Amino acid sequence: MRARRHARANVPLMTPLLRGFAWALASAIAFGLTTPLVARFGASLGPLTIAALLYAGAALFASPFARDVVPVLSVRRRALLLGAQAIFGAMLAPAALAYGLHRTGALGASLALTMEVPLSIALAALAFREFVSRRVVVACIAIVVGAFALAIPGANSHAGGIGIAFVVAATAFWALDNALASLLVDVPFATTVFIKASLGAAFAALAAIVARESNIAAWDALGLVVVGAIGYGASLWMYLRAQRTFGIARTASVFAIAPFVGAVLALALGERTIGPATAFGFIAIAFGAYLHASERHAHPHLHASDRHEHVHRHDDDHHTHEHLPSFRGEHMHVHDHEPLAHVHAHASDPDHLHRH
Repeated sequence: MRARRHARANVPLMTPLLRGFAWALASAIAFGLTTPLVARFGASLGPLTIAALLYAGAALFASPFARDVVPVLSVRRRALLLGAQAIFGAMLAPAALAYGLHRTGALGASLALTMEVPLSIALAALAFREFVSRRVVVACIAIVVGAFALAIPGANSHAGGIGIAFVVAATAFWALDNALASLLVDVPFATTVFIKASLGAAFAALAAIVARESNIAAWDALGLVVVGAIGYGASLWMYLRAQRTFGIARTASVFAIAPFVGAVLALALGERTIGPATAFGFIAIAFGAYLHASERHAHPHLHASDRHEHVHRHDDDHHTHEHLPSFRGEHMHVHDHEPLAHVHAHASDPDHLHRH
């Protein structure tokens, strides 16, 4: 009886898949709420100025938690990857979104952000050979169908034209940003957010000066900084945690809930009334989220001996090494793996990129 109790006590409360889903969902909600708020606070500001203010807020959020910034940037590969993330994810993407918001409604722009899902999944499957199960495919289809149902012309949205094209361009930049982030498994989450956000804000501010954008209202600027801290800084931090636990494709698919959250807020702010398409979209997206939350992926697999460094835990049936001091939560250091063959629930994290 005592042995059984002890065994149960060592069983983690959350599987890696459920933990990744929770972080991805929280990230989606935080980001989803931002689009209508960016449209409101940024109505009189230029797109590059908006991008600079949003990621200045993200950098402020991450600054107390960032560590080893200089050592991280001293490695050429890391510096190049973080610089590319800053350009694509923290300057071009938010600027394109802001430009699109100036030419379409917050509801339509929120829904168009769904395009990040198929683009991120395509990159994960084609460029990184990430395993995508049929369950994940069905979940992705349900979420995308639900979000696009909300954007049926004449049903719940008046979006269209060049505004939506720029919003879709923003999703392409963020999909690329997500893929680049997956290559930085040896950089702490907060450090990644801080460096990317700081560089992106600086690049966007410089571009705004060159473009002679002006008319910065103090309260609007403050509002965008706060929105950036929560919806871009905290959201990105949670997204990176999810992606390293959950994989690129699964995280991107759950993140498709973000446009729906933005659409709901836009409706609450009075842009449109709720119609049949909205109800259908909610059901479809909720079904897709359920498929992710209840996913169980476990099969016999073999790990070869390896020595590497990345963020990890000791309750995942894989990191069994010992060290002082003893860590219970997530931490990072160089560690060795002995050859191991076992069965346990896992996702496409850095230790489980095997073929299926």
